[in-house]
This record gives sequence, structure tokens and C-alpha cells, in this order.
Amino acid sequence: MTLGHVQRSSHRKHLLTFSVFLSLPHLLMKQAEPVDESSVKKMILTFEKRSYKNQELRIKFPDNPEKFMESELDLNDIIQEMHVIATMPDLYHLLVELNAVHSLLGLLTNVAIAVVDLLQELTDIDTLHESEEGAEVLIDALLEGQVVALLVQNMERLDEQVKEEADGIYNTLAIIENMAEFRPVLCAEAAQQGLMQWLLKRIKAKLPFDANKLYCSEILAILLQNNDSKNCCCVGEGFSVLSFSVLCPFQVFKRHNPSTAEEQEMMENLFDALCSCLMLPSNRDRFLRGEGLQLMNLMLREKKMSRTSALKVLDHGMIGPEGADNCHKFVDILGLRTIFPLFMKTPKKMKKTSPSEKEHEEHVCSIIASMLRNLKSQQRSRLLNKFTENDCEKVDRLMELHFKFLEAVQQADKRIEGEKHDMVRRGEILDDSMEDEFYLRRLDAGLFVLQLICYIMVEISNSGISQLHQRVHQILNLRGGSVKVVRHIMREYAESIGDGKSDEYKEMERKRIMDMVDNF
Repeated sequence: MTLGHVQRSSHRKHLLTFSVFLSLPHLLMKQAEPVDESSVKKMILTFEKRSYKNQELRIKFPDNPEKFMESELDLNDIIQEMHVIATMPDLYHLLVELNAVHSLLGLLTNVAIAVVDLLQELTDIDTLHESEEGAEVLIDALLEGQVVALLVQNMERLDEQVKEEADGIYNTLAIIENMAEFRPVLCAEAAQQGLMQWLLKRIKAKLPFDANKLYCSEILAILLQNNDSKNCCCVGEGFSVLSFSVLCPFQVFKRHNPSTAEEQEMMENLFDALCSCLMLPSNRDRFLRGEGLQLMNLMLREKKMSRTSALKVLDHGMIGPEGADNCHKFVDILGLRTIFPLFMKTPKKMKKTSPSEKEHEEHVCSIIASMLRNLKSQQRSRLLNKFTENDCEKVDRLMELHFKFLEAVQQADKRIEGEKHDMVRRGEILDDSMEDEFYLRRLDAGLFVLQLICYIMVEISNSGISQLHQRVHQILNLRGGSVKVVRHIMREYAESIGDGKSDEYKEMERKRIMDMVDNF
């Protein structure tokens, strides 16, 4: 559980206490009455009557609030009483059948805060999981009523300088998070109903850091996490949005560390959102045109807390053939002077929350591998020359990493083979899903980084620079390494290429790699 979740949990308890306080007189009066289907129906019908009466008076006296104020207080009271329904999700169907959901959504322009508080409690994720059937009925009705669009419109009207209204925005975001967690496919629909643009606008706003800004960053990351192309396009379109709304908040972290753990969490959420955007190939060009490379390179040089996340963003921006222009530009802005010191020595952890050495080395090796794959002519020569500097010290570091990760993978393989042996002995079947799980465990143990390292070894050995070829093989021989092992790792790597790529690209890339392996 992240710090943000802990904070939200505490905040929600405060709001719940406040809601209970408001409805205390009613609860005391009704505590002797059992809360069952009959009483819930009665409560909903009372709500409908008061809602209708309030609406009638509002229409009749639009310029005289005193005339409908009493009815609005009565309406607010019954909405507070309805919080008890959140303890019985199996009765949610009554809210739909008796048209209460539709009526509640219609009240978002009148008693918005009270309605938002109730919806937040009704959609609490733990409550939703208590009754899947009741939850499905409620979520279907909310989505049919365009709940996200109405909530966004309501947030645009709220003034965050007023604490009650700021809390209303916080609870609105909680509703969206709850629904997205219960039904992830609604993320695309939510983004298209104006939520994405509102989040970007709120994050960019020059307001003091607060819980709402942190929550906005988390919801943005959630919407983009599933790599839905519509959402990524929505953020990246024209790159003016990505450039000014997503990259702008990073400017402050270029030379300054987040001042609190919550602000650090927001920074990491924004970096995650940016990485998700860059998984869409067309956004890599937008990232280039928005000068994202220059900003990330500056962050790497400043050695602040943003450095690790900036490294991850560069990795996402330079990968694949669509990252070729970013690779060339990175060399042009003297990025090699930034990346190779990070390759030669993994920085010491600044905090316990910092990523592992493996993650750092994975991103650095991935960036170098992407450049070797994508760079042409002069830029490629500059990259290869880096490996020859100072008596090939970078080749020595590469081989050091090779043996480090080879050992980690070999240990993982021994454990997996032992488990397989035990399964066979027990008469269990090793099906494809089990083999896939074992392969994922090998990747997590370091196989993916090892594949990247072996790819770099094979690339520089095939560069035509005899000094590099000789140094790689010399160290392999000195440390009892094996050319056969490297070839086996690269064949396995070549076979796994191409998630989301065309068959033509996959075949060409496999052939290119295998030709290099044969010459290794």
C-alpha cells in the first residue's frame, strides 16, 4: 500500500465520520428500526419525493433560494440517511430499479457535495467486492447515466479554495478510482468523457501541492496504465498537450527534489504516465518534438531524485524502430556523456524507496542496446568509439555485468529445474502456462538484462572494430565464459522478439540478430 493510499484511507475515514455526524439525529431516531429491503425501499421513495419537491420549487422560484432552501435541507438529510445502503451492496439493485441512481446523477448540479459523498461510499472498492451482482448493477447504471461526464462537469464548477468543495473533488476522484479498479475497461470511456483533459489541466495549474494534485496524478497514471491507445493518443495529440500538460510539471524536479514523500509519489506517478504514453509508437516522435529528450538528459545530469525515473522515460522513448530519431537526437545533444557514467557505475541509493541496482542497469543497458540497433553513420561511430576509450574500459564493465547476471540466471535455473523435478516426481503435468510462468521468473531473475548485455556484446563484436571483438572474446576466455552460452541466450532472445510488431519486422530482426550471432 502506497503512502497515497494510506493518506486517502485516513481522509475517507474523516469524511465518513463527518457524514455520520450529519446524519446522527436520523440514525438515533431510527436505530430501533431494522435496516432491510423494506426500509431501504421506503428510504429511496422518501428521497424521490423530496428530490421531486426540491426540483419543483427550484423551477418555480429560480431567483428566490429562500423558497426552496428548506426542501434542500430535507433532501440533504435523506441523502445522508442513504449512506446506510453502502453497508448492504446486495440491495444496490433497488437503487437502480427505483430510479434513485438516475435521480442522484441529476442532483449533481444542486446538492453536488452530498451526492458525491454518497456515491463515493456506495462505490467503495471493498464494498463492491462484497456483492459482485449488486456492484455490477450499480456500475452499469452509473455508466449508462454518463456519470464520469457529469462528475467532470461538477468538478469544473467547484472552488477548491472552499474546503468542502476541495473535499468534493477528492471524493469524486475516489469514485473514479473505485470504478476503474472494479472495471478497468471503463478507463477508456472515462478519458473520452473529459476526464483526461481535466486531470491534465489540474496537474498543470499553478496551485500549491495538495492531496488533490497527488490524487490527480495517480488517476492519470491509472487511466494510462493499461496502454489503451485512445488514452495515450488523447494525451499525446499534437504533442502540445503532452509537452505542456505532462512535461511542464517535471520542470520543477529538474533541479529540486520533492520536498515530501507525497510530492515524490506524485512525481513518480507523472513519470509512469509519461512512460505509458511512450509505449504508443506515435508518441515517441511527439516526445522528440516536445524536447522531452533534452529535459530528461538535464535531469540525469543534475543527479536529483528524478534521475532514475528520467532514465526509465528515456528507455521507453528510444526503444524499437520508432525510437530511432530519439536515439540520433540523444547523441546530438551529447547524451553519451550522460549515459556512460551511469553505465560504468550504478549510483548509490538515495533512499530505501529507490529502485534496485538491477532496474537501473536494465534501463541503461536497454538504452545502449536501442542506440546500437537504431543509430546510423556518424552517430553510430561516436557510440562505438565510446567502447574503445581508455583501453576499452566500457567493454570490461560490460563483461563484468555479463558474468554478474549470468550467475543470477544460472541460480534461478537451478531452482526452477529442482521444482520441475519435484513436479514430475509427484506426477504433475508441466503445461504451457507453467512453462510461461517459469520463463517469466527467469526474466525477473535477470535474464532480460542478460539478453540486453549479450546483444550489446554481439553488436560491438560485429562492428568491424577488431579491438572490441578481441576484448570481448579475451575476457570470455580469461573468466571461463562460453561463446556457446552467449549464442544460446541470443537465439532465445531472437525468438521472443516482436510483441506488437509486424511479422515482416520480426523476421527481418531475427535474421539480422542470427547473422551477427553466427559471426560472433
